[in-house]
Amino acid sequence: MGARSVGRKVGTVVPQPLADVERAKLVRWTTGIPEFDFVIGGGVVPGSMALIGGEPGIGKSTLLLQAAARLRAAGRHVLYASGEESPEQLRLRADRLVEDAGPVLVLGETRLEAILEAARASKAELLVLDSIQTVYTDSLESAPGSVGQVRECAAHLMRYAKESGTAVFVVGHVTKGGTIAGPKTLEHIVDTVLYFEGESSLDYRLLRATKNRFGSVDELGVFSMTERGLSAVPNPSAVFLAARSEGTSGSAVTALMEGTRPVLVEVQALAAPSGYGTPQRVATGLDPRRLAVLLAVLERRGGTSFAQLDVFVQVTAGVKLREPGADLAVAAALLSSLSNKPTPADALFLGEIGLGGEVRPIGGFERRLIEASRLGFRRAFASPRQGSDVQGLRHVPLAHVDDLVRAIAA
Repeated sequence: MGARSVGRKVGTVVPQPLADVERAKLVRWTTGIPEFDFVIGGGVVPGSMALIGGEPGIGKSTLLLQAAARLRAAGRHVLYASGEESPEQLRLRADRLVEDAGPVLVLGETRLEAILEAARASKAELLVLDSIQTVYTDSLESAPGSVGQVRECAAHLMRYAKESGTAVFVVGHVTKGGTIAGPKTLEHIVDTVLYFEGESSLDYRLLRATKNRFGSVDELGVFSMTERGLSAVPNPSAVFLAARSEGTSGSAVTALMEGTRPVLVEVQALAAPSGYGTPQRVATGLDPRRLAVLLAVLERRGGTSFAQLDVFVQVTAGVKLREPGADLAVAAALLSSLSNKPTPADALFLGEIGLGGEVRPIGGFERRLIEASRLGFRRAFASPRQGSDVQGLRHVPLAHVDDLVRAIAA
């Protein structure tokens, strides 16, 4: 019989009522980077493990090096282990940052056992590993980045975090589809999953939590990429609308709920005569299939025609529309471009559009209106079943896309 034979005696674990379990006090270390702390729930939790993914060059390593420098300045022992860059390359990166990362301990190593030994020897309270796809463990013979290596290394790191109380941050590569490379088990193992998004050609970066055992998910943090590193943007709505041109057709503003934070963004649309046999449908920041549905509803239920027109829709600042509450803004921008009449400059469009053309209510309505009112908006077009007005902002009911067509044409 093997070591797991039925007759073997093992230690007995006695279950207990949940009410008898002692409440543990949740401790957090603030990094001093407000947007980063906000997204992860208020600060770094000792003994936790977080995974951050994003496109190459988006700024993942820069963000973590800045956070490491801030925590080291606050008196925490920090080890930054990199399999992507040598210590000399890390020094060049650190020299460009506004933070002083000089006291942060760095290690150029890919063998997991050596990294954990260095973390123990340095009594690291925060361990940053860049990246999980470059490390390997001696217990497996497969190459770094393989499914087995990634899964086994992640399990070792999580066990080390829980046993030692060290907070572990791991960088992960992403696939062409935008998901973190490796087995899905990797995201199940860790406590927090963060995605760093944005176009490399734009100055703004978006940090989003898709899993967080110590805070809310879908929170959004906004950063500006500068020559001295990443700078937190405390008022994203004002930044996203700063370049908005009032009086131009094909533009509409909506408010998205990113976790607990309402964020105002501009949706732009352009409908122009097609120069090809088949009209183009191009969507940036919006699911192309959702655009196709909205165009079909506007044609069938709203009495409009886009059949012979090229249609282009984009969301400014690299933001992605992930909720149906932005449907009304997309439709308003399309109708505005079609009629060549601008939407009201002080108007907000909030609502989901059903296949029957009905405008449906959305959640977080009051919070969205409060944010819009703070930025000077005075009207909100939304479902009549939605909540009432807020101070300084009037609710304009729209029950059907027909009402939207008339409102834009007026």
